[in-house]
Amino acid sequence: MSSDLIIARDLARYFPLGGGLFTKPTAWVKAVDGVSFSVRKGESFGVVGESGCGKTTLGQMIVRLLEPTAGQVLFKGDDITHLNRRELSPFRQKIQIIFQDPYSSLDPRMTVTSIITEPLLAHGKPTKAHRRQVAADLMKKVGLRPDDQKKFPHEFSGGQRQRIGIARALCVRPELIVADEPVSALDVSIQAQVINLLGDLRDEFGLSYIFISHDISVVEHICDRIAVMYLGGIVEVAPTELFISDQRHPYSATLLAAVPRPDPNHRIQPAAMEGDVPSPIDPPPGCPFHPRCEHAFDRCRNEKPKLINVTDEHAVACFLNDGQGGVK
Repeated sequence: MSSDLIIARDLARYFPLGGGLFTKPTAWVKAVDGVSFSVRKGESFGVVGESGCGKTTLGQMIVRLLEPTAGQVLFKGDDITHLNRRELSPFRQKIQIIFQDPYSSLDPRMTVTSIITEPLLAHGKPTKAHRRQVAADLMKKVGLRPDDQKKFPHEFSGGQRQRIGIARALCVRPELIVADEPVSALDVSIQAQVINLLGDLRDEFGLSYIFISHDISVVEHICDRIAVMYLGGIVEVAPTELFISDQRHPYSATLLAAVPRPDPNHRIQPAAMEGDVPSPIDPPPGCPFHPRCEHAFDRCRNEKPKLINVTDEHAVACFLNDGQGGVK
């Protein structure tokens, strides 16, 4: 039996531009364009890349907040891509999300108890006493005082609000949590606390994570595998330790080189990448990265590389990779 908890197959999401009620769109934004990956039970799977590469859109398709334009999402072998709201309800208990912004993701009119236990109301009719007990237990788990149940979001700091969001995601005991940039809006001093909390909760509840971030140093700390996205597609996937030591795609190498290291003797290498990310409305032909790649040659400009395995655990979409020694 497969150990994969979730499988994405050729997921795509295009957003229309222009047009109207009776006219066709004038263009399409290809936010995600043919992404495939799997997440094993108990695994933390990191998705990294620059802003605008499609990370958040991908995460929202996994939890079905956005409908895919094409492709499939399978949960424990069941295709949940086109289920209606009623059919999807049992799966929503198993797949939850932590949003990026701890301010706008919490309803300012609701108390902490109401926010944390709102998923219970969506999947049953719990008593008020049961809701209060669940909220108190989860607040303890995430490092908040159960005595603060009657408070409102504005009475908490950003880090505390994100802990409330984490408690809400845990309320229905999910198996998979999509964490969409869960620490990017927090102070650096608080980020480590929340990352450590997520790690502890994974072990305690047997969770799997899809951890979305633009910060490789954060993903490196909590994830078992890392996938790098660029312009709507995945260009490299590898176990974290292997990725840190042996990046096979020029874009991955550039991202990692840009990570600050707490070493006064470490000299930052200049990034071998120029220009901005091309527009997802009109992506370049061939390899999407070739306009910014110093290694690009004619084949890169005319043919789009496929994501292929160079080892059992390492996949890369780059013609420069010889399958033996990395990027030439």
